[in-house]
Amino acid sequence: MRENLRESTGTPKRSSRRVAYSDRYIPSRSGTDIHANFTLLNENRKSDAAVSEEPRSKSSDSDASYSFLLKSELFGDSQGQASPHRTSKPLSDRSSWKHEQSTSGNVFKFQSETVTSPAVESQKALLRVQTPMQRAKRKISKVPYKVLCAPDLQNDFYLNLVDWSSTNALAVGLEDGVYLWSACTSKVTKIQDSHTFLNDIASVGWSPRGKELAVGITNGDVLIYDAATLKLVRRLGGHASRVGCVAWNSSLLSSGSRDGNILNRDLRCPEDYVSKLSGHEQEICGLKWSPHENELASGGNDNKLLVWDTNKTTPCFEFNLHIAAVKAIAWSPHQRGLLASGGGTADRTIRFWNTLKGNQINCIEAGSQVCNLAWSANVNELVSTHGYSQNQIIVWRYPKLSKVVMLTGHTTRVLYLSVSPSGESIVTGAGDETLRFWNIFPGVSSGVSSYENPSLLSPNRLSIR
Repeated sequence: MRENLRESTGTPKRSSRRVAYSDRYIPSRSGTDIHANFTLLNENRKSDAAVSEEPRSKSSDSDASYSFLLKSELFGDSQGQASPHRTSKPLSDRSSWKHEQSTSGNVFKFQSETVTSPAVESQKALLRVQTPMQRAKRKISKVPYKVLCAPDLQNDFYLNLVDWSSTNALAVGLEDGVYLWSACTSKVTKIQDSHTFLNDIASVGWSPRGKELAVGITNGDVLIYDAATLKLVRRLGGHASRVGCVAWNSSLLSSGSRDGNILNRDLRCPEDYVSKLSGHEQEICGLKWSPHENELASGGNDNKLLVWDTNKTTPCFEFNLHIAAVKAIAWSPHQRGLLASGGGTADRTIRFWNTLKGNQINCIEAGSQVCNLAWSANVNELVSTHGYSQNQIIVWRYPKLSKVVMLTGHTTRVLYLSVSPSGESIVTGAGDETLRFWNIFPGVSSGVSSYENPSLLSPNRLSIR
C-alpha cells in the first residue's frame, strides 16, 4: 500500500498536450497597482505593521480608485482637478473618500471633500469624454439681402407703420394708403379703400393668425380689413385723436392714441370697445401684449412704462425710470414676466423689468435713441433699432447684454421694425424711404440661415409700389 502511495505521489509527467492561445488581448485591472501607475503617494508607503492594522483588499481599492478617477475626469471639477503644484492626499487614506450604498438608486455616493485627481495630461486625453463639436460661430451678413423702396414713408417717431404677418405678408402704411408685400411671391398689392385719405395712416397691425389687418388712422378710428378679400369689414371708433399703435392677442385688439387712452376691443361684440384704460398723460406710442396674453405693456410720451392686467382697468406697475418717450417695448418669449423697454433721445437706455415682482433687472446704455425692440423666438437674443445719432441696428445677447453685431445702412433713424414669421429675418424702415431686410437670427432647428444662398446676399432694390 505504501509503495503504491509513493508511486502515486511522485512527480507527474509533463503533459504533451499543446495549449492554444488566442490573438485577442483582454486587459485586466484586477492586479493593477494604481498607486504606482499614477504616482498617488508623495511619501513612502506605510509600514507593513500599519497596513496590517487596516487590512483591505488590493483589488477592491484599485477598482474604487479607478472609479473615482473616471468620475473626477468625466464629470468636471466637483471632485477636484489635477494640479502639478498641489499636494494630493493619498487615496489609500479611506477617511478622505468613501463609497457606500445609496437608497436613491445611485451605486456610489462620493463625499464632497475635494481630492486631487491623479491623472496626468496624457491620461486625461484618454479618459476624457469626447464632447460634440462646438457649433461654428454664427456669421451675420452686414448687408441686407433685400431693399425695398417705400416712397413717402413717414419720418415720425410716434407712428408704427410696418408689420409682418404670420402668413408672410408685410403691411406698410405709406402716405397714399396701405400696401401689402408678399415675401413668398414679392407681389405688391394696395388696399383700395375710400375710407382712408392722404396722410391718414398712423399704424398697422396683423392679427395673430394673419387673417385680419387693423389700421389706425388720424381721426381716431380703427379700420379692420379682411386679408383675403382686402375689404373693410369693420370700423371702430372711441378715440379723440390719431391711433399711433395697435396690438392684438387671440381675443382682443388694443389701440393706443394721442388722447392718452387705451381701448380694448372684442371683434365678437357689437360695441366699439369693451374696456378703457387710462393711465398716460400724453400720447401712447408703444403697445405690446405678453406671450401669455395676461399682461399688456404700454409706453408713452410722458416717459412712463405701464403694465396692465387683463382683468383690471388700473395699471399693475408703473415704471418711471426712463427720461424720454418710451416707444420700444418687447416681451421675452423665453422667460415669463421679462419685459424690455427703450427710451428716446434724452434717455438712450434699454431697461429690463420683472413684471412678476415689479422691479428693474438690468439696464444698458445704448448710445442713441431707442426706436424699437424685438426678441428672437429661436435664441435668447434681442434686436434694437436706433435713431439719433448713429441710426444703427444692434443684436444683443441676453442676459450678458453683449453685442453680437451692429448693422448700419439707413441714413436716417430706424423708426420701424418687424420680425419674420420664421424668426430668422427682420425688416427695418426709416425716414430714408427704404425697407431693408436682414438675416440676423438662426433658424428654429438647424441653426443655419435660410438665406445662405450667395445670390440673395447682394442688395436687391425694388419698389414696394
